[in-house]
Amino acid sequence: MILRPERAGDEAAISAVTAAAFDGHPHSDGSEPRIIERLRAAGVLTLSLVAEEQGEVVGHVAFSPVTFSGGEPGWFALGPISVRPDRQGQGIGSRLVREGLRRLQEDGARGCVLVGEPAYYRRFGFSTEHDLSTPGVPREYLLALALNGPVPSGIVAFHPGFFGDAA
Repeated sequence: MILRPERAGDEAAISAVTAAAFDGHPHSDGSEPRIIERLRAAGVLTLSLVAEEQGEVVGHVAFSPVTFSGGEPGWFALGPISVRPDRQGQGIGSRLVREGLRRLQEDGARGCVLVGEPAYYRRFGFSTEHDLSTPGVPREYLLALALNGPVPSGIVAFHPGFFGDAA
């Protein structure tokens, strides 16, 4: 398996893997493939990595910029992340997360935030030990990881593409 940046022609495979991964998930409304499409169309899909095996995309992770109420630059959102259902539980998602975070850190990113399951994301160093919030999300599901510098405080704003507006 190789991990590589998304390239032209991967869009349909990424959408299919993402749709399959989130199909029937209790915390999904099925919008995840469209989130990726809107982030891509807005030109803010900062890092988009795929896991490829024998020419097939089996996993994907997206990173896009976030803003803070205090104006701190250099922070990114992790997500959506998806792995084809028949390949879940084999470490593909973990490899995608670790590689994405490594690349962000090398590029000087200050950190990463996400909305997700704390028990899963703590293994990568994400924590709820911060003074951050975002509208409509319980604090225990907003996680942050500092890569270069401290975690700021304040309100996190995800790109409008997460909510159906790619402007």
